[in-house]
Amino acid sequence: MQIHVIGGGLAGCEAAYAAASRGAEVVLHEMKPHRYSPAHSMEDLCELVCSNSLKASRLDSAGGLLKAEMEILGSCTLMAAKVTSVPAGGALAVDRTLFAKEVTRLISTHPGITVLREEVTALPRDGITIIATGPLTDGALAEEIRTLCGDTLRFYDAAAPIVERSSIDMENAFFAARYGRGDDDYINCPMTEAEYDAFYAALITAERAPLHEADTVKVFEGCMPVEVMAARGRDTLLYGPLRPVGLRNPKDDKRPFAVVQLRQDNREGTLYNLVGFQTNLKWGEQKRVFSMIPALKNAEFVRYGVMHRNSFIRSPEVLSGDFSLRLWPDIFFAGQITGVEGYMESAASGIMAGINAARRGNGQETVILPPETMLGALSRYISDSACGDFQPMNANFGILPPLPTRIRDKHERYLALSRRSLAQLTEKF
Repeated sequence: MQIHVIGGGLAGCEAAYAAASRGAEVVLHEMKPHRYSPAHSMEDLCELVCSNSLKASRLDSAGGLLKAEMEILGSCTLMAAKVTSVPAGGALAVDRTLFAKEVTRLISTHPGITVLREEVTALPRDGITIIATGPLTDGALAEEIRTLCGDTLRFYDAAAPIVERSSIDMENAFFAARYGRGDDDYINCPMTEAEYDAFYAALITAERAPLHEADTVKVFEGCMPVEVMAARGRDTLLYGPLRPVGLRNPKDDKRPFAVVQLRQDNREGTLYNLVGFQTNLKWGEQKRVFSMIPALKNAEFVRYGVMHRNSFIRSPEVLSGDFSLRLWPDIFFAGQITGVEGYMESAASGIMAGINAARRGNGQETVILPPETMLGALSRYISDSACGDFQPMNANFGILPPLPTRIRDKHERYLALSRRSLAQLTEKF
């Protein structure tokens, strides 16, 4: 039986790869280059928009556990990330362009996948369908999804600016890793208290871009615009993205009052993004305000930050734990449209949708992972009909069932949770 995957982002590519790797005949539909969403610009599949970081790789982190589970399940995005990575301390970060090209290569050369570059305006009526169209789904297809699932919910997230490495004033910056963990992969831009106060005053009064929405705007905490965060109070950024703890300026061996960190964005090291500086300021205001950071006084911005709408379905009301619709089990959903939030979370949901679509096509029972696994806990969260105010969810240890014996040390507790998860997943697969 043929499986249609609609959408060539992280979730769609993983779904197509997982299904085809299990013997299914897959057609992947991608509307680029005929049409682009407001947040996308390149022709390749799997374009990363908000950040080039895929988060931590350590097994005592929720992101690291999720990646370990995905690797067991045969993730194609992790395969691509490993060969296109850039230095990022303990995190896995990639060159966005090379990453998209490598995923495109993996998908387009797979013998079980046919890629059709076309916009889908109606769901296919033959075979099994996986909807992985992402949070910017609109038009006729969005209306069809509303018919299946009811009104969608929405929130907003944002992307951070990128600057040219050669335009950073290194007399006012230094390379270092926080707490000396990992290599000195981040450029740190320190500020004195007076410099920070001037920057803060400019930031909270800067003009924002209009969102053209009549309803109350909700923003996702994990992608909070820096100006929204700053509006909560002067010290909020000092405990957030500008936190100086664990960093010392080698020029005077002192801890700065505030630090803006820059992370390498491409393999050549010619581009760096402002970590934690997602924003909805107008572009001219971004140039004015962010140039008040001493190391960025002459910065050349190759991309300004943008904010965009994310829509997601009321998954607990309509989805099963295998990512299929309860009323139409031959239709699966995957990615941010289901209410999982984050690059790897979206990709992981695509793997499970692809596995289960292939199993359904073969007449086999679908698989729901144990709740002790990170991916199983995420699938349980989005399909729990008892969920009240449903909001998007990242991978985190708080959604896992507790250990039978309490471990006080957080590092050891997280490692124990991860080992339990991987043991259960290995038994299943």
